[in-house]
Amino acid sequence: MRKEYDFSKARRNPYAKRLKKSVTIRLDAAALKYFKDLAAETGIPYQTLINLYLRDCAASERKLALEWRPSREGAA
Repeated sequence: MRKEYDFSKARRNPYAKRLKKSVTIRLDAAALKYFKDLAAETGIPYQTLINLYLRDCAASERKLALEWRPSREGAA
């Protein structure tokens, strides 16, 4: 290894914007099974499939149709 390196002609990483960030996410068993089964069929790692799906949702600005029920007071 050299004592010093010359970075005067260096350039920024052109792929820096595409780097992935590690996160922890909790998925229910059914969702995880779905993506793992799909990964086995396609030969694409399940984490990559999840990322592709989420990226597609973000690109198309897909929104969930959620309806929240008000909680019942005193419900056991």
